[in-house]
Amino acid sequence: MIHSPSSMQYNSSPMKKTSSWLLLLLCNSALAFDFPSTTHAPPTIAASGSVQLAFSPQDDAGALIVQAIRSARKQVLVQSFSFTHRKIAQALIDAKGRGLDVQLIADDEQISKMERGMVPSIAAAGVPTFVDDIHSSAHNKIMVIDAGTPHAVVITGSFNFTQAAQYKNAENLLLFRGNPQLTEAYLANWQRHRAHARSFVASH
Repeated sequence: MIHSPSSMQYNSSPMKKTSSWLLLLLCNSALAFDFPSTTHAPPTIAASGSVQLAFSPQDDAGALIVQAIRSARKQVLVQSFSFTHRKIAQALIDAKGRGLDVQLIADDEQISKMERGMVPSIAAAGVPTFVDDIHSSAHNKIMVIDAGTPHAVVITGSFNFTQAAQYKNAENLLLFRGNPQLTEAYLANWQRHRAHARSFVASH
């Protein structure tokens, strides 16, 4: 079928209207999911010191964390997502009992949904505990041990402080020692999240 120029112009009008409507919809969708831009450039930190690593389930990553906590002399600062690992929880409680500064920042949703979660028990044992509910997920799995000292340790990786991370999942764990600049960066990040976290009070 051959269209005359007039009929082609007439038929294109609804298409223009549809295109304009779709463009407006996409723009509004983009605004709805607009995320704040950041101008902070991620730091580059020179390699120094040593790195100890473990891969679960074949390696006992949990035991490395427990040993690091037991070797702490001054302070253990923690950021956790899921937390069900009883031995890690007990090591933190014991460190508090030795007089160390032990503090925990945890994810709000995980505290409420984990039936066997250890966060309430840790808080009930006297460890200052805070809830980071500013973010969709407070997904850091970090410990900063004895920052500012020669024996400082930074623990990070995919390894949640859970039984599943040790015995069921494929996870990794890294322990950094002897890198003051890296330790300072992780300490500053912990402090930023602590600043907006709210206190958690264990129910009795």
